Amino acid sequence: MRGYKLGVMTATPRSLPDSIDATLELLAAANYLADRSLATVLFLALKMGRPLFLEGEAGVGKTEIAKVLSSTLGRRLIRLQCYEGLDVSAAVYEWNYAAQMIAIRVAEAEGAHDRERLEHDVFSERFLIKRPLLQALEPNPAGAPVLLIDELDRADEAFEAFLLEVLADFQVTIPELGTVKASEPPIVVITSNRTREIHDALKRRCLYHWVGYPAAERELNIVRAKVPGIGNILSEQVVHFVQALRREDLFKAPGVAETLDWAAALAELDVAALDPLTVSDTLGVLLKYQDDIARIQGGKVKELIDEVRAQQRAAE
Repeated sequence: MRGYKLGVMTATPRSLPDSIDATLELLAAANYLADRSLATVLFLALKMGRPLFLEGEAGVGKTEIAKVLSSTLGRRLIRLQCYEGLDVSAAVYEWNYAAQMIAIRVAEAEGAHDRERLEHDVFSERFLIKRPLLQALEPNPAGAPVLLIDELDRADEAFEAFLLEVLADFQVTIPELGTVKASEPPIVVITSNRTREIHDALKRRCLYHWVGYPAAERELNIVRAKVPGIGNILSEQVVHFVQALRREDLFKAPGVAETLDWAAALAELDVAALDPLTVSDTLGVLLKYQDDIARIQGGKVKELIDEVRAQQRAAE
């Protein structure tokens, strides 16, 4: 099943948050430490039944929001991972042609000659392969699922135009079966890394939020929540180092995901505080391009560590 992944419910179904503060608490229950502006737009998207469109650099936590909603609300997570060439057959539905052919041959072998009846039988729901968008329209006893349309900017503009129609009415038409319409629209989260611009027509259907890099204080809280057991000194140094690194001229600055990976890696190595050798040896956890690693290794690493230590001394 290429291009999408189904999630399972990990919590007892619960009602939607009734305030911005309740939304912050909902996210915090899964250790997602959001700022108030994100909680506000998320609360409004849930309250108004509108898709939430999240843009931002890779690794800042856009996809995680949908996972957290699924977990904390006890809703099914349906993920459509976008890619170049994504079409209706991979995103909505397709017919199981192999099974249909077998059914036709079996019917012919049994002497069935009613063409209209045979056609009705092979185009019944049991031969229908339901893809994420169609699954998201189906009723669920636990409530409408969370539909994550991940990295929409990777898909073609033709698919984006089709998605616009689906989001307008939350329905799709299957010529052989008719129209399928959601009795309760899914909770839709759309993400984009902004490798290309998404058309205004689709953005108008959504509430929009830019997910940026967190401030040092919030990133420190995230590290301590997600990497249990990490020392206070190391966690502060990791965050200050990454924050300083993002001010450098890099091809790809590290996101929060890389910060967490690096913090976990250093904790596994029993590092108590940053030193130039350890940082140089583990830069591949933090940076993903050789040119960026080469630019930072050596004297630049020591310079950044000295800056981090100076910040710590000033804060004492």
